[in-house]
Amino acid sequence: MWLLFLLVACVAAALSCAQLCRAAVAVARATGPAPRPAPAPDPDSADGSAAGLTLYEMAYLSGGPHRLADVVLVLMAQQRRLLLAHTGWATVVDPVGLDPVERATLSAIGPDGQRRIPAIREALVADEAVRAVGDRLVAAGLALPAAARGLRNAVRQVQGATALALLCAAAAYATAPAGEDRGQLLIWFTLPLILTLGTLAVARFELHPYSDWATGAGEERLPGRPGFTAFSPSSPAPVAPLASLMTLALHGPRALTDPTLRAALHSSGA
Repeated sequence: MWLLFLLVACVAAALSCAQLCRAAVAVARATGPAPRPAPAPDPDSADGSAAGLTLYEMAYLSGGPHRLADVVLVLMAQQRRLLLAHTGWATVVDPVGLDPVERATLSAIGPDGQRRIPAIREALVADEAVRAVGDRLVAAGLALPAAARGLRNAVRQVQGATALALLCAAAAYATAPAGEDRGQLLIWFTLPLILTLGTLAVARFELHPYSDWATGAGEERLPGRPGFTAFSPSSPAPVAPLASLMTLALHGPRALTDPTLRAALHSSGA
């Protein structure tokens, strides 16, 4: 019986480690040996910047298009152009978008002027304006292309295989027949554990921080942005609190201090 548990542990370990290796190779191919130039700011964007990353680009590199969607919703809410309710609904107050992403947000809300936030987020993720932000970052070598994403999930699979190997070892120990050398039995389970733990150690050294969006060059651009400007001085809209928007872009809705906004972004909208 214990051989069945060992087989399950070994197969899970081998498959998960192979998946992580494939993900690592895809990231290495996408990153390339030489850094490419930084993306040119979008001249039609209200958060365009002549130096460093724009707010939208920071959000995309930190959390992908869903994070970017959250940032534009909070940006427009802080500028009193959208109302975000804690129940998960967004209502248009000022139907004028200052850049392509804001205009895409208003289009996603629709002519009724009100829509559930999860539905708006999903519509924005598929919108051309949001894809254009990602395409610029991919072209600059700062964001991973679609084919190279999945590293974080692959690491979780190896971690799961490690836990499964421990559970299988415990089950084999508990179900071993009388007279079986249980110490020798447990030694066999060190094989899948060595494979998974060794793979995780190498991944931690070579690939951390694990990201499905930013390349190594992109990660390096996120901290310490000298000369960063989130909005053009000519924008007629009042400037939203930049610190809170940057925190949201980098860390997600959980970092928001406003409980209403945090509840709105976390709500199912039902």
